[in-house]
Amino acid sequence: MGERIVRHHDLEVYQKAMTAAMTVFEASKSFPKEETYALTDQLRRSSRSVCANLAEAWRKRRYAKAFVSRLSDAEAEAAESQTWVEFASRCGYLERSKAVDLYLQYDEILRMVVSMIHQPNDWLLPQAERYLREESPLYEANIPF
Repeated sequence: MGERIVRHHDLEVYQKAMTAAMTVFEASKSFPKEETYALTDQLRRSSRSVCANLAEAWRKRRYAKAFVSRLSDAEAEAAESQTWVEFASRCGYLERSKAVDLYLQYDEILRMVVSMIHQPNDWLLPQAERYLREESPLYEANIPF
């Protein structure tokens, strides 16, 4: 936590999760049509859900239990993504080397999320700033795409 983190986009774990989700999206384009509403959909949904849950956790930093709950959801979705990656590899839809790389990316994401879960106070808004920091008129939208 060296640089100041203002938005969920600034979190290294979010950036890694977004990269992994986009890798999943690109890789899954070549999955068989019969897997469209099964493996392809499940893998894409879980990988995207990691990012979404991290964003929600970030916005829940006022409340420790809500913050940790969303991080736990992100953790579960990352583990689910690993499972779907394994299925994709075992079914022959994803090269083993690509599957291993994705699996390891999610291992790193999991380590980072679990670290946040174990030390939530490092991430929560301080009492004095809880209702002022992000609702301040000084808060400017910075669209990341």
